[in-house]
Amino acid sequence: MIQATVDRLGDLVPPERTMVLTNQALVDAVRKQLPQLPSQSVIGEPCKRDTAPCVGLASLLAQARDGDATLVVLPADHVIGDEAAFRRGIEHAARLVEQSPGRLVTFGIAPTYPATTFGYIERGDSLGGDQPIPTFVVRQFREKPPLEVAKEYVAAGRYYWNAGIFVWKAATIARALSEFEPEMYRHLAAIAANAPKRGASSAAASGGNAFQKALEREFAAIKGKSIDYAVLERYRDVAVVEAPFPWDDVGNWRSLARLWGTDVDGNTIIGKHLGIGTRGTIVSGDDEHLIVTVGIEDCIVVHTPDATLVASKRDEEQLRQVVDMIREKGWEEYL
Repeated sequence: MIQATVDRLGDLVPPERTMVLTNQALVDAVRKQLPQLPSQSVIGEPCKRDTAPCVGLASLLAQARDGDATLVVLPADHVIGDEAAFRRGIEHAARLVEQSPGRLVTFGIAPTYPATTFGYIERGDSLGGDQPIPTFVVRQFREKPPLEVAKEYVAAGRYYWNAGIFVWKAATIARALSEFEPEMYRHLAAIAANAPKRGASSAAASGGNAFQKALEREFAAIKGKSIDYAVLERYRDVAVVEAPFPWDDVGNWRSLARLWGTDVDGNTIIGKHLGIGTRGTIVSGDDEHLIVTVGIEDCIVVHTPDATLVASKRDEEQLRQVVDMIREKGWEEYL
């Protein structure tokens, strides 16, 4: 999926201007997946601190290379069906930013069902002008709603799912972070100040240098926060583009049913499975291990070589709690 995320940009962003921020443990794997990127363009976060520090650091590093840089922020867990339409959407958003450099642009997905696992964007008036893609002023960002509220959002027709895809000037988002999150910005600026200068050798840019030491020291001191909380919900000039492309977020197990489809009993099966009286269930395994389910409904069954998950679909959000408990027990090898 990280390869697909980079590839769908096409010629819009060359490899030397592409940056990946990921978990430190995944740096080597990402570099192997994306050999066209300079090795120093894959940066490993020493700990999880949510999206605001990630975006903020990327903006400062991009700004150091090009003071007028436009930043496209793309999560790597999206499935996007029409890549040409996706690129048209990104080009449209970039033009909006060029027209008004102080503007932040996000993408909204027209909801197809009352999802409770996505945040929502309430749109306001049309941005005006001759817009080739429907574009609106953002009225308000909404948190992940309970089911009844999600149904109201869908019925109202003015709410989008928040895709987490953004376009803005690197300098604009950095300035906003310095205003709204000065302590976070101070740590990020200390990291960026130690970044290798352009043209430095890959050995100087990656290893145990000043940048890496500053990253490990300063990043861990940051209080994690999403970019939505840190900036977008507090910023006045935010526009939402109605995404002109099919989109899905592979952020939960139920997304497999949308991507892989279902059988006559509403089951989504990956791997070797035998089911009796099984309905509305997602089963994920491999062809070397038989999973048998009898008399279950609306469940999630996942088998891997070292762990097995059995859960009700309605309780999927509690998997975050499971992850926390596994970490507390020191069983991180099962995550």
